[in-house]
Amino acid sequence: VQLVESGGGLVQAGGSLRLSCAASGSIFNINAPAWYRDVPGRQRELVAAMNRAGTTLYADSVKGRFTISRDDAGNTMYLEMNSLKPEDTAMYYCAARDQGVIFGGYLGPREVDYWGRGTQVTVSS
Repeated sequence: VQLVESGGGLVQAGGSLRLSCAASGSIFNINAPAWYRDVPGRQRELVAAMNRAGTTLYADSVKGRFTISRDDAGNTMYLEMNSLKPEDTAMYYCAARDQGVIFGGYLGPREVDYWGRGTQVTVSS
């Protein structure tokens, strides 16, 4: 059972990146997809999440710039990041709830069953 992120890297301020998170193993449908990020010295923060109805939630700092989505098969999730800023520099993690759980809300950190290993995003000024 794995979530594997890709798409991180170094980009200049104002640029764009698209993160992907693919499920493998016994995960065939990503339940309650969410993206979190770690900035040194700060608590892990929710960046974006999608609930069962497909409604999305974003941190105020990324609203209008980031978009969370999931493919039709439900086993890959994405984070489209535009107009990147140096303060977006962080390790980004995808997260999901166990697919056997009926969960209608947005995925909080205590409800995460699966974490990816992370992908580094660095935005230079």
